[in-house]
Amino acid sequence: MKAKLEHIAIVLNRPHFPENIGASARAAKNMGIGRLIAVNPRDCDLTRVLKMATHNAEDLVAEMDVYDDLEEALAPYSYIVGTTARTGSHRPTLKSPRLLAEELVPISQNNLIAILFGPEDAGLAARELKYCHSIVTIPTADFASINLAQAVMILTYEVFLASVNPPGTFVPRLANSHELEGMYAHLKETLTRISFINPENPDYWMMSVRRFLGRIGLRAREVKMIRGICRQIDWYCDNRLQSSSSSSDADQ
Repeated sequence: MKAKLEHIAIVLNRPHFPENIGASARAAKNMGIGRLIAVNPRDCDLTRVLKMATHNAEDLVAEMDVYDDLEEALAPYSYIVGTTARTGSHRPTLKSPRLLAEELVPISQNNLIAILFGPEDAGLAARELKYCHSIVTIPTADFASINLAQAVMILTYEVFLASVNPPGTFVPRLANSHELEGMYAHLKETLTRISFINPENPDYWMMSVRRFLGRIGLRAREVKMIRGICRQIDWYCDNRLQSSSSSSDADQ
């Protein structure tokens, strides 16, 4: 089983320099990745992009998708990997590029995968990492900062290398980001309504729910089941409110 590289996309979120977009396209092309996405780029001067991409990656640049919104860009993808050099208690479990690449080979058979990179100066913020199923960090010595295109090359190289001696695990088609975000929004509303999470800062409390469900790898039908449970809870709450209201009116 080899990785289906055509199912993998490189997503550059808020890149600052067109040269880094071009160099990332070249790196992805070298490793057989055929899709590049730029989200809200600060400067997308195609002349400067193509200069670094070289003629070999011109087709990848020509077919590059550009979005204004990260959630929209990630919507079709069932497995999203975030890259970061920072760690913290509210970030999903960190993995090495090699371990991650081995896991992506079976996932890529039936799922679209996005490998997400943040801007050069700050990397991905917590609000962006919430979309990710896994977080990967590239080990370094004393100096942790790596050029954006270098990071793209390292990650895509490891995915390509993992295809040489791939694992044999089967992974079914997972729910995509659009389906998951709809479920998380529904869960947040329902869990807030029954006071399971603090209404003062529901997004903070939802991070634990996201991490838990993200580890499972939900399928589309399981997302529908969870939303069905939420609807049933909502129906029960509405009935209780109506019963309470009717009782109060009868007592008057």
